[in-house]
This record gives sequence, C-alpha cells and structure tokens, in this order.
Amino acid sequence: MKKIALILALVMVFALTAGNASAFAADKLVLGTSADYPPFEFLYPNEKGELVYAGVDISVAQYIAEKTGKELQIENMGFDYLLASLQKGDFDMVIAAMEISEERLNAADFSDPYYSDIPAKVLVRAADLDKYSSYESFNKKSVGAQTATTKETLVQENFTGADLVSIQTVPDLVNQLVNSKLDAVVLDGAVAMEYAEKNKDLAVANIEFEVAEPYRVAVAKGDPKGLLPGINAAIADMLKEDKIPEFYASAKSLESSAVLPE
Repeated sequence: MKKIALILALVMVFALTAGNASAFAADKLVLGTSADYPPFEFLYPNEKGELVYAGVDISVAQYIAEKTGKELQIENMGFDYLLASLQKGDFDMVIAAMEISEERLNAADFSDPYYSDIPAKVLVRAADLDKYSSYESFNKKSVGAQTATTKETLVQENFTGADLVSIQTVPDLVNQLVNSKLDAVVLDGAVAMEYAEKNKDLAVANIEFEVAEPYRVAVAKGDPKGLLPGINAAIADMLKEDKIPEFYASAKSLESSAVLPE
C-alpha cells in the first residue's frame, strides 16, 4: 500500500508541474513580455531574416539571466495578460516597461527600480496640435491608452469629460490616431517622442504629467521561487556599471527594423 501511495503521489506532482516548463528547467529564466513597445521590447529580423527580440528590457532580462547563471527564455503576449500568466506560473518574471500600481501590487511582487522614463506624453495629430493646451481641451474627445496600463488611469484621473478608449497594442492605438478614429493617445514619454519623431503627421501636446513611476521586474506574488534577491542584486550591479545607456543605444540602433503588429 505504501508503494502504491508513493506512486500516486509522484503522479500528482508530475500532473501539477507538467504545465509549467520552468518547474523542470532550473537552468532557465523564463521572461514574459509584450514585444510591441520599442525601444523597450520589440522584434526585428536578424541577418538571417529570423525574428528575434531586442530592446532595453530584453537587455535587462539578459543581464539578469547571466548574473543569476540562467539561460533566458522569452515568451511574448499581450500586455494585459502578462500578470495573470505570471500568477499561473507561465513565466518566472515579467519585464515590460511596467510600473507598480495598487492593483498590480495585489497581483505580483516587484523588484527595485531599474529605469525611470520621462513622464507620460499626449500624442495628437500635428494638424490639431493648437487645439490642445490643457486637460480641459480634451472634453468630449476620444483619448486612447493601452489596455491594463497606468496610462488608462492617467486619462481617467486627469482628462475630465474625455472618453477613454482602451486598445491592447500601442501600434493599434497610433494607427487609430493617424486615421482620425482617436483624438489623442497617452503613452510613456520616450515612446510618444519616438512616434512623433518618426511621423510628421503626429506631435506631442504641451500637457505635463508628474514624474513617471520607475520600471520594475515583476515576479509571482510571494516570490515562491525566491527570485527577487538575485534579481535585485543583478539590478544593483547593472546600475553600478551604468548599463542602461548602453542598452538604450543598442535598442535605438535596431528600432528602425522593428516588426510591430499591424
């Protein structure tokens, strides 16, 4: 009977862990990200024409993996599904230009900060730039933000009378703006500036937000795999070595080749 019970116990353990590849891959560090957000995470074709990951956050993840003696494995999905998948055990960590919020703190634990972006910006059509000089000027206008991001909160808390439109990917948001289906889009500062620099039909409105919340690495609530000490140690080394400017320059050099969702 004891032998049967032991076999049954082993079967149950296998069933519980079979769906989580990282449970058996002690040498891997599985990253969840949303690769539609240059310069932080995106896909581009390498010299062989194969799509590979790049961006500031990808470099941060690779640095953490190397410092902790792991091989990095990357899983890509929509931003709004990342924390739910992290909770299910699909990833070891999430790095996706993610700031903390009260809601997110209920769903995950977070590392020390690794990067602080410039404050969020409001992207509008260049032809309409003179129309927008205050939050009130967006009254009865449609203002877009990426689903499940803190930019939704910024719109809700500041743009009184505006209609919030939540869309899953940033390229879709910008396309809607260009095609006059949205009046404005709120994005992280560096990302908004990138779009304005690359598209003469777009411009950044003269609307100021407070200082941006820094980006952090997310792990499952309670840090069941004990990853945070190693991640924080790697972040401390990375900042001491001033690696972020290097990562940013590398991302910028590849960004023109980024392949984004249509």
